Amino acid sequence: MLKKVLIISAITLWFWVEPMMGNAWAQAAEANPINSGDTAWMLVSSAMVLLMTPGLAFFYGGLVRSRNVLNTMMMSFILIAIVGVTWVLWGYSLAFEVSGVGENGFAQGFEKYFGSLNWMFLNGVAFDKPDPIGYAGTIPHQVFMIYQMMFAIITPALISGAIVERVSFKAYFWFVLLWSTFIYSPLAHWVWGKGWIGAMGALDFAGGTVVHISSGVSALVAVWLIGARKTYPDQPSAPHNLPYVLLGIGLLWFGWFGFNAGSALSSGALATVAFVSTAIAPAAGGLTWVILEWVLRGKPTALGIASGFLAGLVGITPAAGFVVPIGAILIGSITSACCFFGVSFRAKIQFDDSLDTYFIHGIGGTVGAILTGVFATKAVNEFGQNGLLFGNASLLVPQIVGVVATYIFAGVGTFVILKLLSLAMELRVKPLQEEQGLDINEHGEEGYGEEFASGLGFAGTSAELK
Repeated sequence: MLKKVLIISAITLWFWVEPMMGNAWAQAAEANPINSGDTAWMLVSSAMVLLMTPGLAFFYGGLVRSRNVLNTMMMSFILIAIVGVTWVLWGYSLAFEVSGVGENGFAQGFEKYFGSLNWMFLNGVAFDKPDPIGYAGTIPHQVFMIYQMMFAIITPALISGAIVERVSFKAYFWFVLLWSTFIYSPLAHWVWGKGWIGAMGALDFAGGTVVHISSGVSALVAVWLIGARKTYPDQPSAPHNLPYVLLGIGLLWFGWFGFNAGSALSSGALATVAFVSTAIAPAAGGLTWVILEWVLRGKPTALGIASGFLAGLVGITPAAGFVVPIGAILIGSITSACCFFGVSFRAKIQFDDSLDTYFIHGIGGTVGAILTGVFATKAVNEFGQNGLLFGNASLLVPQIVGVVATYIFAGVGTFVILKLLSLAMELRVKPLQEEQGLDINEHGEEGYGEEFASGLGFAGTSAELK
């Protein structure tokens, strides 16, 4: 009898307490909407994007001559140090802080163009609550901040590929510090920080304008102002280590899954769309480049397939979360073909964009941004728009306006920064130092031992170059 009474009492108590507990749980969830799955995915994505910068270092390092390998790789690694600090101090606030948004969900007035300094030193950037602007409602604000920092790190590093083997490391240091502050942060604000380009309806899922066009155009201006290498084009400067290049593109591609799929800012269906696009678009890009090489030049090359993969990755970046798989394949293939002929044109006119930064990132970002306006569909992203193929040709207008605005802002801004720096310091090393190599002259180190280096054309020993 006692047992039955206890069972009935327990059941009665459960039906009385459970509704109250349910309300308490619901209120707790409403008070703290942080989703642990989304947070975990974004933390992993942040680490993946950071890995892209060492990947870029290997990719670029393998493409230069052996006497410049360390200097070239340092031009990527130094960005982790510079932006890893300045993003916390002021960069993030300039890119994403606004006092509020209007009825359209975007910033108003002056804040359409520039963020403020209210989040300097991460003041008010919580580790346990979402951001107050509404960029990402299910992850802590600091997770969003650190994810965006990884983009800010790799973008200026891309520029280095155009000016390797002759630029002063001191000048490069100050250039990327100023560029990341006065070019990258405002552009990120315009597109992703509730600014005017985003308000126009332009689509840029993961950085076609902010990352690739901005760095590509800046690279073009930098080559124009700094000039070609002294030995170009009279002496060959073949890649000294193609396995480094293949390792680099592998690391870049792996990190790019965090770059694109992480831009969904959650671990749900949209991340799946972007992940799939990031797998198949570069595959199509690599295949296209290899076929073009095989048909037009007789042999498929390792450098060619790596370049094709990279072109496909660049092209799909702005479109990754807006297109179906067939659209991703077409974007990867078309972008790769455009970059292939762009690189061929660069070689023909003998313009010393040493590692084809503009002709892959600039052209690829431009083509990808415009093709986003062609292949985008709300069927995979309800927050996007339909493009030309789905009955909305008007989407091409903000896409083109965003591209043109990025060209002008990045180009003029880079010109001004380099001109100002040239008043305070030499932008490039002396001719003899360039001939001897920047590893030993700029860093006092060699990438390889003397026995190995002697077979690869080092101009002298450490003692001779002092």
